[in-house]
Amino acid sequence: MDQRPILQNYSCTWAVYAERHYAKVFSKRHKNAWETTRNDITDVCKRIDSMLLYKRADLIYDTGLHKIVKLDFAVAGTRISPKAAGNRCILYINEETHRVEVLLAYSKNEIGPPNETAKWREVIKVEYKEVAGIFNL
Repeated sequence: MDQRPILQNYSCTWAVYAERHYAKVFSKRHKNAWETTRNDITDVCKRIDSMLLYKRADLIYDTGLHKIVKLDFAVAGTRISPKAAGNRCILYINEETHRVEVLLAYSKNEIGPPNETAKWREVIKVEYKEVAGIFNL
């Protein structure tokens, strides 16, 4: 008997803030490759449960029905692994609605040292107050 969990597709949207800020930098820097990359990220988000199951994404916060996940990605055509590329997405997952929202897409060089996590958490607190409230950030 097969014991694997039943995985479902999620809907995926990009937050306006994500589009206007860090993703805009990728769009300018990588021109045509960014659209392909963005579509690839969206496709991965639609299968986020399998990404978490197989440890291809990092679960940062989990309240049961709500999650914040960090996903590494590489720009299309660069031939660099997602981990080595240093590019990240911060995702909000609502398990009730099976919805994923891309909150941030950034290069660790832009948001980086000394404390990348503290910096993106601060952006979440300021720009996504409702999400921050769910996780007491």
